[in-house]
Amino acid sequence: MIAKNFLTFSNLKEKLSLPKPWDIIIIFLLNILIAIPVFLIGHQNFIELNWVYNLDRILLFLIIVTIIQIILQLLKTIIILCIFIYLISLIYGTLFGSYGFQRVYEDYRYMIYAMSDNPKPQDLIISKLLPFPNKSKTIDAVNFTNPKVRNFALYATTKHFKDIKKNNKNRTLIQCFAVFKEIKNNWNYVSDPKGREYIAYASESLQHFSGDCDDHAILMSACIKAIGGTPRIIHTGGHLYPEMLIGNKNDLESAIYLIKEVLFKDESKNQQIHYHIDERGQIWMNLDYTAKYPGGPFMKDEILGELTFN
Repeated sequence: MIAKNFLTFSNLKEKLSLPKPWDIIIIFLLNILIAIPVFLIGHQNFIELNWVYNLDRILLFLIIVTIIQIILQLLKTIIILCIFIYLISLIYGTLFGSYGFQRVYEDYRYMIYAMSDNPKPQDLIISKLLPFPNKSKTIDAVNFTNPKVRNFALYATTKHFKDIKKNNKNRTLIQCFAVFKEIKNNWNYVSDPKGREYIAYASESLQHFSGDCDDHAILMSACIKAIGGTPRIIHTGGHLYPEMLIGNKNDLESAIYLIKEVLFKDESKNQQIHYHIDERGQIWMNLDYTAKYPGGPFMKDEILGELTFN
């Protein structure tokens, strides 16, 4: 029986093994992809010895590559199986879902770009690796194509700031701020059932304008998405809140002017505008239910994860 099981395992291992030199090539490429972010962490956290030609950093990189190569070789069969499953999921995501090869490439490139200027790049990796709570349920709940969500967002744009002069560049921004104002004026915070996380669809929250922070973030994101804006939901650990994409620094200046001088003069008087700049250099403005105006103070500053609705 033991011999039979051993033969079965050996056959399975043989079937999963790639012919040479493909196994060596795949392991080497995977090594480099892992070694680059690990090296950036080491580079920014280890003391520089100031050796000639930066030989200390070259040695550090070679040590990292060697260690990773040994580990990957020892786990070669399992890793190749994991890569196969991963590729299948990416093919499915590319064809039918929202997360495919292009998103993987962009996420890796933007992570490396951000880590190069981040004094604590390990924090960025941790934020990328931490799971977003109830991710699939949250994505489904942001049902921006629902007619009730779309009609409410349209109603908000006709109720607030309709007479403000708009151009092609600031029209969507002003209309998203109108959605923020309408939800802010009507939102009633109600906790979830004790011991249970209840995630309401955006169309459901419209019935009573009530719920907790994740329900508010879902509703705000869905309404902004429904009228052409780009929202995201930030996870801070025990709290979720929505942000919307403003654009670059010039777009931020326009948004601040509209908030402080035109749309929310009283609410934002003598107040600071709060926003985040992501690894791509894009600016996201706080739209939490605790804020009296777009860009109001953050309830929590930490970011453990984010969910963007492009």
